Amino acid sequence: MGATDPTKPGDEAPPGTPGAGENLCPACSGTGKIDGDTCPECKGTGKVITGIGGG
Repeated sequence: MGATDPTKPGDEAPPGTPGAGENLCPACSGTGKIDGDTCPECKGTGKVITGIGGG
């Protein structure tokens, strides 16, 4: 995933944002499908960008 990739509805931050990284989509559990259709949260990739770490 590069910095020019568009965000998806389930992303918490744009790709390449410091302190964020790829994670499994919680809506489809990383499968990219819900009830046989493309997951709307990850657009079928099974991955979303979420905050990592914490403090």
